[in-house]
Amino acid sequence: MSRRTISILGATGSIGTSTLDLVERNSDLHEVVALTANSDVAGLADAARRTGARFAAIGDAALGDALAEALSGSGIACGAGEGALVDAAAMDADWTMASIVGIAGLAPTMAAIRRGRTVALANKESLVSAGPVMLAATRESGARLLPVDSEHNAIFQCFDHEDPSRVSKIILTASGGPFRTMSLADMARVTPAQAVRHPNWSMGAKISVDSATLMNKGLELIEAHHLFPVGADRFEILVHPQSVIHSMVEYIDGSVLAQLGTPDMRTPIGHTLAWPARMETPSPRLDLAAIARLDFEAPDPVRFPALDLAREALEAGGARPAILNAANEVAVAAFLAGRIGFLDIAFIVGKVLDRYDPPAPLAIEDVFAIDSGSRATAWQMMEALAA
Repeated sequence: MSRRTISILGATGSIGTSTLDLVERNSDLHEVVALTANSDVAGLADAARRTGARFAAIGDAALGDALAEALSGSGIACGAGEGALVDAAAMDADWTMASIVGIAGLAPTMAAIRRGRTVALANKESLVSAGPVMLAATRESGARLLPVDSEHNAIFQCFDHEDPSRVSKIILTASGGPFRTMSLADMARVTPAQAVRHPNWSMGAKISVDSATLMNKGLELIEAHHLFPVGADRFEILVHPQSVIHSMVEYIDGSVLAQLGTPDMRTPIGHTLAWPARMETPSPRLDLAAIARLDFEAPDPVRFPALDLAREALEAGGARPAILNAANEVAVAAFLAGRIGFLDIAFIVGKVLDRYDPPAPLAIEDVFAIDSGSRATAWQMMEALAA
């Protein structure tokens, strides 16, 4: 049997390294075409050498020479800069993992979609910002999008794809993050080091902060709306601290189907990598007797206003989701740099949504223009906040 060709966009991040772990455990089944990273030259070069990748691309154009030196003698072609990331994504691969964090992943993800193959989507920001544009490109190319986020992958496994009208509700679960029970007064003093310590999942800094503000769940709400056609009013968010039930689908007869598993991203990654078959993963097996209890509660909109901001952006449509995402990326980066407080993140996002109102995007170029304008407005809001 011929090996399946794959590419990994964002190979040195948490999703990328988990994907590489599965690929290397099953090297007889997979042939690596391309790997990319943002700035981790050493990690990218090591992964490319280990897997025998044909091409490696580093996002930071200034690091091109360093990558070429690190791959010297390997026979692996390489490139640097945003164009090189797109080139890597456009290479002919049966399956592409799209896990570049943030809007930086949009152009490469679109390039992979246009190839008309399978794209495992772990870059929620792209679909949030450019949902209609991405879905139109998917339909045109005949590509298949498989969701990698644990929540969306859970829904995918439980959803009635043949007749969505039989679904009455989709329930997205959230761990609640590290500050689930913390008071507003204490949250105002939260440090970046505290915010990146997620209680259940191992993730990058930006996604960890998003989980702490629950903006991550808001972005996932918008993403789920694009992936599963049941209507915006049929999505519910439920806090589930144990992170055992990854999401649920309720049907018109009252049945509720749930996908359960330990909090290990190799499970949903493995599902998309082997789909429509199944593959063995090293994820720890679920022991419900040891867990003993599963708790649920409604999210607190006062302490976590990001959820309402996301739902309002979803309902308004047009450019609003792209504005939400861009403003959040800027605010989270400023928080991680120590420029603003934790509670200022949602405050700034709300102010940008109030101030900036461009037309709905019709093409990818429009999305990037909205993203740029949103970022400029966010910086103006932060300067006003500091004054």
